[in-house]
Amino acid sequence: MKILLRQVQITDPASPFNGQVQDIFIEDGIIRRIGSTIRAQSDQEIVQNGLHVSPGWVDVFAHFCDPGYEFKETLQTGAACAAAGGYTDVLVIPNTRPVIDNKGQTEYIIQKSKSLPVTIHPIGAITKNTDGKELAEMYDMHASGIFSFSDGLNPIQSPGVLLKALQYVKAFDGTIIQLPDDKSINPHGLMNEGIVSTRMGLSGKPAMAEELMVARDIKLARYSESSLHFTGISSAKSLEYIQRGKEGGVRITCSVTPHHLVFTEDDLNTYDTNLKVNPPFRTDRDRQALIDAVRNGTADCIASHHAPQDIDSKMSEFEYAKYGMTGLETAYAILNSIAGLSQDKIVSLLSVNPRKIFRIDEATIKEDQKASLTLFDPKKKWTFTESETKSRSKNSPFFGKEFSGRPVGIIHKNQTTLN
Repeated sequence: MKILLRQVQITDPASPFNGQVQDIFIEDGIIRRIGSTIRAQSDQEIVQNGLHVSPGWVDVFAHFCDPGYEFKETLQTGAACAAAGGYTDVLVIPNTRPVIDNKGQTEYIIQKSKSLPVTIHPIGAITKNTDGKELAEMYDMHASGIFSFSDGLNPIQSPGVLLKALQYVKAFDGTIIQLPDDKSINPHGLMNEGIVSTRMGLSGKPAMAEELMVARDIKLARYSESSLHFTGISSAKSLEYIQRGKEGGVRITCSVTPHHLVFTEDDLNTYDTNLKVNPPFRTDRDRQALIDAVRNGTADCIASHHAPQDIDSKMSEFEYAKYGMTGLETAYAILNSIAGLSQDKIVSLLSVNPRKIFRIDEATIKEDQKASLTLFDPKKKWTFTESETKSRSKNSPFFGKEFSGRPVGIIHKNQTTLN
């Protein structure tokens, strides 16, 4: 297949064409030519004013619910969400039924997703059944191509178990992903603990539950000299610990969610269950600290924490609703709305950094390189609607919201997927 991109602005810090408006000619999934004016026969020509192109975006923490919870999402619908959001690669968490804790389950995800327009990278479970007790078959899963391990929504509570996992993955330079949450500290908390939770009559979960685990796990990473990634950071104090650890030479990285850059605990005053997430939304001070971390590099990348929930899981009293919201389709638009973030910075957060951290193939925009590209328009106005979402679930608080900046599509696996 031959594809010709006409007059697109290249946004790729590693490309010699970064910041330039060029034509790009792609043949059989390979970038053959980049030039100011290319004359070539093509099967598909893409022309759009204001179109940008970057290396394909990578999401590092999403739930596609397959196998076991296909009524919420499938690999097919999850991949459609990802493509609509501009993602060419997605790391999916192991909290399925059965859990991705062995080679067989790993191969199921890899083989079933081969024909999809997005590359799905299963994250292997650290412990069997993600119960936090006994290490899973990590080396066998690594033999199938896995470099990232996590118990996903069930963070490792035992420091001894986490230390063993950190030491184990050193043999192949793998990365442990931890969603920091000490579940012994008010595990039934529904929102951030504070004045707002008291006023609303909802059980609160203190930021300390996150901060204690971040501090503990940094010490374990320092001791093991292994690679640890924190995801879903929501507290200003956690960011301080992480920055201090980085300065001390500890091999740690972190990601934040787009929705934690937008909402605070005050937004829960309507009891909208779509805003019930874990970690919970904190104070405005914490939100501003997260935005600063995205700007200054303390936050290395963005994780959508895409968590589809069926209508029965959300149409209930706040206390009984399930945690999570969908997020793949709106992540870029949210980042694009944050003042001070250049397109180069956004591309680093969405593509360059996660590829380095999680050992995903480089996707530089150069001649003779494989074409794994995201097409986007930073100025395009659009409204996200329930009828438009590709997800099987409809749990997004952003329906009806107008955004500026939209993914246009992806070119990946020698396929073109356009919105």
